[in-house]
Amino acid sequence: MTVRLLPCGRRAVLVETGDVLGFQAALTREPPDGVVELVPAARTLLVRFDPAVTDADRLGALLRHVSPVDGAAAEAGEVVLPVVYDGEDLAEVAEETGMSVDALIERHTAGEYVSAFCGFAPGFAYLSGSDPVLHVPRRSTPRTRIPAGSVAIAGEYSAVYPSASPGGWRLLGRTDVPVWDVERDPPNLLPPGTRVRFSAVAR
Repeated sequence: MTVRLLPCGRRAVLVETGDVLGFQAALTREPPDGVVELVPAARTLLVRFDPAVTDADRLGALLRHVSPVDGAAAEAGEVVLPVVYDGEDLAEVAEETGMSVDALIERHTAGEYVSAFCGFAPGFAYLSGSDPVLHVPRRSTPRTRIPAGSVAIAGEYSAVYPSASPGGWRLLGRTDVPVWDVERDPPNLLPPGTRVRFSAVAR
């Protein structure tokens, strides 16, 4: 697999790869000397290192020979989220994708999702694995407030809003399961690598 390496200051290397989770899993299993943190994103993995132990050139030579492994999701476990599918955009997305509302719900709950990375807000996990028919764009005009627990889709991802915030994702429903709770250890229910399933429940 071809990867592109970009230096990020004196303490990090940015890895551009098509398999971020697999690359992260490989480095987690056998971390190179000096690596102190791995920060995944949609198409990149930031590898932070201790410059007293290694440097970008030495680390880069090792990173070019890393083989991604299929293990991150299994190690992080699975979370099942019960969802009431009554979102404001449910009917609109169904029409846009040429399906009935029931068929749309069935497609969404059939997905095998994985938390690819977190961003935007604490606990906001970008869940990959959506059926391609559900790859719809964000709203042209974002909402000023989306309630915590809202289940939404945008582009190739699904997500659960961890707290009330503005947002432009398309709302399909809501869950009562808190995905971010500062009183919980750890607070993030869906760290990268976690497998996620959505289960439709009655209102």
